[in-house]
Amino acid sequence: MNDYFVALCEAMQMLANAGAIFMGQGVGVNGTTMSATLEGVPASQRLEMPVAEDMQMGMAIGMALEGLLPVCIFPRWNFLLLAANQLINHLDRLPLYSDYGYRPKVIIRTAIPSKEPFNPGPQHDDDFTQAFILMGRTIPFVKLNTVESILPIYTTALRSSNSHVLVEYTEYYKDARSNDNINGRTRHSS
Repeated sequence: MNDYFVALCEAMQMLANAGAIFMGQGVGVNGTTMSATLEGVPASQRLEMPVAEDMQMGMAIGMALEGLLPVCIFPRWNFLLLAANQLINHLDRLPLYSDYGYRPKVIIRTAIPSKEPFNPGPQHDDDFTQAFILMGRTIPFVKLNTVESILPIYTTALRSSNSHVLVEYTEYYKDARSNDNINGRTRHSS
């Protein structure tokens, strides 16, 4: 099994053990490349969302303001782009316009998708990390470039009082997607 994928599964288990609520498309049911990384997360901590990215991010901000730890999952950057208003104008700026009276903490997962074996097309294959780094003021945008970086970066995000956007490379765990059996359970590749 691919070490990158395994490290992501371990990071999700660590967040689940900390009481995180995972929300997004393909979270409650399989359907995205990221779905299989949540197999160890109890169903009671997963919230399947409709295709309404701006609403999803807004809900995550509200949950964070109520003291919950949402892990907001957008399987591709192009999906997160649809939540840019909530991400930049609200989650990123809320600490600034409240003089740090409000610091909602959301851990956001997104990915730069693989173009093989299936090319998702130009409407789904972008990397907007640099553009968002330029727009953001309080949120770190961090690419998970190596297996060794995954757990330390997720640990930092968990312990920090700031929200984080963590960017994965689905091509790095594509070998795991084609694996027929993970943790003794059969799953479908996505």
